[in-house]
Amino acid sequence: MSDASPTAGPLRHFLQFRDLTRSELDYVLDRARLIKDKFKRYLPHHTLHDRNLAMVFEKASTRTRVSFEAGMYQLGGAVIHMTTGDSQLGRAEPIEDTARVISRMVDLIMIRTFEQTRIERFAAHSRVPVINGLTNEYHPCQILADIFTFREHVGPIQGKTVAWVGDGNNMAATWLQAARIMGFRLHISTPQGYGLDSRYMGKPDPDVIQLFDAPLDACRGAHLVTTDVWTSMGFEDENEARRKAFAGWRVDTEMMQAAHPDAVFMHCLPAHRGEEVTAEVIDGPQSVVWDEAENRLHVQKALMEFLLLGRQGS
Repeated sequence: MSDASPTAGPLRHFLQFRDLTRSELDYVLDRARLIKDKFKRYLPHHTLHDRNLAMVFEKASTRTRVSFEAGMYQLGGAVIHMTTGDSQLGRAEPIEDTARVISRMVDLIMIRTFEQTRIERFAAHSRVPVINGLTNEYHPCQILADIFTFREHVGPIQGKTVAWVGDGNNMAATWLQAARIMGFRLHISTPQGYGLDSRYMGKPDPDVIQLFDAPLDACRGAHLVTTDVWTSMGFEDENEARRKAFAGWRVDTEMMQAAHPDAVFMHCLPAHRGEEVTAEVIDGPQSVVWDEAENRLHVQKALMEFLLLGRQGS
């Protein structure tokens, strides 16, 4: 395919998983498979030649930074890395003003920040697509990578069951959005007081989501068992209380044995062996966490390409 043409279609953002339709998500996942195949065969895929990505980090990152930065370079573009410490964002410039300025100079913006309202305010004043690299409320790029990884190892996720064990955090909220759009069931088990916020639940649909008091019950028959750290960024002061509350929500061999025989285990990383997951599980044969981590690279390349260029032929 020749180098990309100018932006196709209206301005689109990816601030929540539900910002794309089922058809668009399926396209991005299929496109990621093509892009990954070319990557593995050392074939160039420079569809974003001469385009620029600005990455704005108000929260620290490893996987998000490396995957977006490497991905944009692999697409033929360039990257500008910004933090609150080296920009006016850290000096109380209104986020709306920052958006107006940056979006006149680059083609695409990824933000990793705190409240969802910050990225929504930024996107409302941006002239280019904005991607959510993580907020307190949602982590859509990670779930996109997780579903892509599931398709690689198990098959289509439609009609399957995903078990979420642990904190009712941004990952859990995004899994619920994905279940509603992609047509799978979500089992959630959280300690009392750490459940999914009611604002994310909406009208509960038993065909989409089921809540379990016991994590073992949530895992029964599940095709995917997944979790996250007990203490997310910004909640460090609660660390000791969370250790006590989450003690029974450690994903272990018994939970994986209760899952479907072909079940896989995922974790968005970083992981704390002995806390939210045992070493036997995360380093065991059902774990696909390293493929999951790599796949952030491939799905985000497909996402950036789609937001800038729309659907491509080949």
